[in-house]
Amino acid sequence: MVLNLPNSLTLFRIVAIPLVAFFFYLPVEWARPAAAVLFALAGVTDWLDGYLARRLGQTSPFGAFLDPVADKLMVTTALVILVQSDPELVLTVMAAIIIGREITVSALREWMSELGARAHVAVSFFGKWKTTMQMIGIGLMLYEHRLFSLPTYEIGVALLIAAAGITLWSMFDYLRAAWPLLMGHTIPEPDRAGDNEAS
Repeated sequence: MVLNLPNSLTLFRIVAIPLVAFFFYLPVEWARPAAAVLFALAGVTDWLDGYLARRLGQTSPFGAFLDPVADKLMVTTALVILVQSDPELVLTVMAAIIIGREITVSALREWMSELGARAHVAVSFFGKWKTTMQMIGIGLMLYEHRLFSLPTYEIGVALLIAAAGITLWSMFDYLRAAWPLLMGHTIPEPDRAGDNEAS
């Protein structure tokens, strides 16, 4: 393992996961804002570690593996916490869609890698937008308190619903790209230069 700055930021994101849960359940008024701030800081490192790895020439196999794992652990944990706190049907369905998509696409990528066709399910434009919207939405829902008279929780729910819609679309996009192989056919190499991050 190469413990450079980008990898350290990724590890911070993993360490932040139980801390977000810890702050969320503290019996004090500032508990949820504290959890939201920590979640937001972890979210910033999601962008920053990849940027620094490319900028400093410090990309590594360990970082490439750990980065998407940290993202999915953080989002999944936050969604479980929110559903436990507010077990409404809409939120439960949105969480199931987002978590189900992550499991499906991760399994698809693993299978495609075994066939040497991992590039066919590289991160798409939709995947990047999905990640951004769900991170902001989850952060606002964790915060919960009104901010500048704005209903942060309700805005977060709306963003999460939008993210869930993009999540389904991106999953179908990945499945469409992989469908010929799933049906036992061969497909030409895709032209997706620059798409080398998982999401």
